[in-house]
Amino acid sequence: MNIGVFSGSFNPIHIGHVILANYIVEFTEIDEVWFLVSPQNPLKDNVGLLDEKERFRMAQLALEGYSRLKASDFELFLPKPSYTINTLEALQLAYPANNFMLIIGADNWSNFEEWKDYDKMVQEYPIKVYPRVGYRITIPTKLRQKVEALESPVIEISSTFIRESIAVGKNIKAFLPDSVYEYIEKNKLYR
Repeated sequence: MNIGVFSGSFNPIHIGHVILANYIVEFTEIDEVWFLVSPQNPLKDNVGLLDEKERFRMAQLALEGYSRLKASDFELFLPKPSYTINTLEALQLAYPANNFMLIIGADNWSNFEEWKDYDKMVQEYPIKVYPRVGYRITIPTKLRQKVEALESPVIEISSTFIRESIAVGKNIKAFLPDSVYEYIEKNKLYR
């Protein structure tokens, strides 16, 4: 089975994440997308990062009813910091029957050479790059066998925007799956 690895903080998961993953399983050769909730991104400031168990719970809630989209806490049990190459190798060992493919945004593709063992990743795992506003996807000719630019819808919603909006009392219900919105409200998160 072809598994798309969609790794991120999902702080919180929002409808843009779900729409993108749904597009990928319907319009590419990827059979399932696994949302790997990351404990920490070595290239990002983790200020305001909600507890990983709460972020994982919201991912589970958001993906209920989507048989081909899965929330995964796999990365939470790996050594920190969580480097993507280590995660992909650990997944391949744990699930040898599957083919893993990395899903990243054009923003991440633009600094991909800063990632640990990026060259090894490109050689061993296909990479799907989805568009982001303000970023051009340029794939060098020598990488086009392994890296593909997706023509997925561009949904420009960010978790940062959602957190900041909640913090100032805005109603952002339309940006979140209903179950995630209810979880955030019930637990008074991001206030």
